[in-house]
Amino acid sequence: MLEKAFNKIQDNTNLILHSDQGWQYEMKQYQHLLKEKGIRQSMSRKGNCLDTALAENFFGLLKSELFYMKEYKKIEELEKDIIEYYNNKRIKSKLKGMSPVQYRVHSQAA
Repeated sequence: MLEKAFNKIQDNTNLILHSDQGWQYEMKQYQHLLKEKGIRQSMSRKGNCLDTALAENFFGLLKSELFYMKEYKKIEELEKDIIEYYNNKRIKSKLKGMSPVQYRVHSQAA
């Protein structure tokens, strides 16, 4: 999986790879491969699954509502769709059932 990802990204892109502290992520060989590619490794605190709960929830929704619905050939296309999804299509109950942009417009009009 890591090698497939490395084939799609350039070296030294200043990326951060966040993960839990699973055994495979703590392996020196794995860490060395990341360092060679110029990727900084970030791990949640040991034994605290709540560190990544919000991110996992968000990315789970993003994948099921956007990513799995379309085949992306270019990263720029995915980036554009993520921004569109996040701002205009993602409905939040905390925002009275509106997307962030709809809520902002509604709040300014009130």
